[in-house]
Amino acid sequence: MYLTGAEILVKSLLDEGVDTIFGYPGGAVLNIYDELYKYKDKIRHILMAHEQGAAHAADGYARATGKVGVCLATSGPGATNLVTGIATAYMDSIPMVAITGNVPRNLLGKDSFQEVDITGITMPITKYNYIVKDIKDLQKIIREAFYIAKEGRPGPVLIDIPKDITAEKAEYKPLIPKKVERKVKNLTEKDLEKVAKLINEAKNPFIYAGGGVVASGAYDELIELVNKINSPIATSLMAISAFPQEHPLYTGMIGMHGSKASNILASKCDLLICLGARFNDRVISNQKHIKNAKVVHIDVDPAEINKNIKADAFIIGDLKSVLQRLISLLKEKKDEEWLEKVEELKSLNVIKDTDTGELTPEFLFKKLDEFDDGNFIITTEVGQHQMWAAKYYKFRKPRSFISSGGLGTMGYGLGAAIGAQVALKDRRVINIAGDGSFGMNCNELVTAVKNNLPIIVIIFNNNSLGMVRQWQSLFYEERYSYTTLNRATDFVKLAEAFGGRGYRVFRKEDLKDVLTQALENKGPVVIDYVVDNDRKVFPMVAPGAAIDEIISEENINN
Repeated sequence: MYLTGAEILVKSLLDEGVDTIFGYPGGAVLNIYDELYKYKDKIRHILMAHEQGAAHAADGYARATGKVGVCLATSGPGATNLVTGIATAYMDSIPMVAITGNVPRNLLGKDSFQEVDITGITMPITKYNYIVKDIKDLQKIIREAFYIAKEGRPGPVLIDIPKDITAEKAEYKPLIPKKVERKVKNLTEKDLEKVAKLINEAKNPFIYAGGGVVASGAYDELIELVNKINSPIATSLMAISAFPQEHPLYTGMIGMHGSKASNILASKCDLLICLGARFNDRVISNQKHIKNAKVVHIDVDPAEINKNIKADAFIIGDLKSVLQRLISLLKEKKDEEWLEKVEELKSLNVIKDTDTGELTPEFLFKKLDEFDDGNFIITTEVGQHQMWAAKYYKFRKPRSFISSGGLGTMGYGLGAAIGAQVALKDRRVINIAGDGSFGMNCNELVTAVKNNLPIIVIIFNNNSLGMVRQWQSLFYEERYSYTTLNRATDFVKLAEAFGGRGYRVFRKEDLKDVLTQALENKGPVVIDYVVDNDRKVFPMVAPGAAIDEIISEENINN
């Protein structure tokens, strides 16, 4: 059958199993939106307040489900407003397809109204991108884009479609989506045996697990590996919910704001086993900081092998598939002396109960946890509150922690919360925010209210850009240059102005009642949680310092 480009696009999206699009209409995508109107019973379109919110929502949808998130924007400023969200997804390896409109082909390259070279702009922050020059290629491009977004190391793909392409006609035939095979074609027995030999010989192994565990769904295999070799395990920020936190060998997050146990063990182990993670500068990126440990690195992306840390042995391939084959080659082991050291260091992670009567991050997450039966999904903005959530909350299920890691995008959390809540209607999504981050994209409250999404936003209100202020306090002799906000914004009234509910918490004794009311509410809620602006995230490793050179609250106070 012969269909317009807009019809081919929508039918191809249905072929790929797309049920939700996050977007914002405009002139260059009018034909596409006209077609979406006809198919509104099959594809739900969520009208966002801003295109950046659409990209973050598609990202949150993908992180919550493992499926490809889809966002749609018009040409020019609509397309460029997606860029931060696309970069966020790229840095964290999130499968997304971003669709943009553009001016007709005869106007390309002429500085036409609302024309930008969005494929040129996004080339460094996409796995691949396309500008459709021939309608005959449109269906094939859409099919390829979804395959590329999911295959290997996931990531965002952009499709730019000139407006005249959406009006032209071409033949369309329904196509089955191209099947994504787990990437193990380069996996050899020799590689497996080399890695297995190093693990079997190690007395003091330590596992550093990253976002690849989530992307590959290697949760059961990771637990089996830990139990078989009795290795302590730490996770990166991107893998916070990928391993049971109550497991006796779990030592917490690793890195700049990681736990003392994780950071010290990484420097004392004789074998560091890196699984689905990259050695970035917020964790370990300097070979000398690993001391005398050998390194095993397993990752699906060959570009990450030996990029920052030289590996003594490595395997390139899908983590779940690799672990399934590797575990059978490993001997069961248990070094009591090493495990005693692990327990000794884990005692350093215990949160001291110093009740001064003030509202604290620890208190908030302790109370929130009392309401969680495993149903909560926690999204975050970026800053101190993000680290507090990662450190203090007890995550019970995979994909229950959604946060911007590699790019550190302030303003990310609310859009991501909308995407996650739309995707998983039976879960309860709670966005942890700082007053600085929340101010960036609080306009998306209008989207949550319009769609009656029961998202709870908890704002750590410390009247400052808390993480930047912390750096100024520690490294800039307390010169607080433009990090004190002093804004007159009333977050309770703001929530009500958008049509939601708002609460303010000043006292500990009020929190339980406020959380109870918020969770009973069927629509969006904002909770203004007032904390002291001098409260810091500890422990901390200074930029460029060795991972075991830990700054603690005791160091500062003494």
